[in-house]
Amino acid sequence: MYIVADTWIGHHSTELTTAVASIVVALIAAWIVDRLMLRHERRSQGELSAGFSTRLRILRRVTTVSIIVVGVAIALTQFAAVNRAAAALLASGAIAAAVIGFAARSTLANAIAGILIAVAQPIRLGDLVTIEGETGVVEDVRLTYTFLRTADDARVIIPNERLASSVMLNSSVVSATVRVRTSLWLAPDSDVEAALRALAGALPDSAPRVAETRPEGVRIALTGSFVPVGDRDREEGELLAGALRAVHAKGGPSSRTTAARDEPRS
Repeated sequence: MYIVADTWIGHHSTELTTAVASIVVALIAAWIVDRLMLRHERRSQGELSAGFSTRLRILRRVTTVSIIVVGVAIALTQFAAVNRAAAALLASGAIAAAVIGFAARSTLANAIAGILIAVAQPIRLGDLVTIEGETGVVEDVRLTYTFLRTADDARVIIPNERLASSVMLNSSVVSATVRVRTSLWLAPDSDVEAALRALAGALPDSAPRVAETRPEGVRIALTGSFVPVGDRDREEGELLAGALRAVHAKGGPSSRTTAARDEPRS
């Protein structure tokens, strides 16, 4: 004689099947929507403005997360125990909201800040920004984090909540180009006038000037033309190399001359 085990799965096989199916369908639907929107984004690359591209990327991620959340919610409602727990939570909604809000405060704050960034757009994809001493090009704006690509191809990952509440320098929010800027530091006993004449003769468009004096040296600031954000590092390097050659060619204090890059400014 066979005894059929009276298991939880046996009692809830229908609910379990429906719940699993709901999650699977939600995952497939989220993946399809994400691929379709990503394909449209890639096909339109170069045609869309930086602002619209940023909004589209955030919308794609919000849509994907929303589909998955709805699928999980539908799956959970298949079980009577979960429904009773949900009813109890709704009965004490203020307490539940406080507990959930406290537990997920950071995640929710980052997600809301990501949506606000997409709407207000203090930064956009491709912008050159400086925040808390870190400078880079905005490579990706996700729902909770923003990625900056630095000059040495590293990635600075910033929580969106922090990004939305911090003071930042956006060098390309108005224009897609930025001005090339760099500096030379001369030793305190250097012939500053000779260095300025050498720079003005070799680099007439760089407008060399004394920008700062300290006990340890004198900073000479140089400016170049406006260039696309992606060309800034290369152009600054070339301007700096030309300035060093000019000073050294005039017999300047080569052994006591150092280079420094200015913070980017529009």
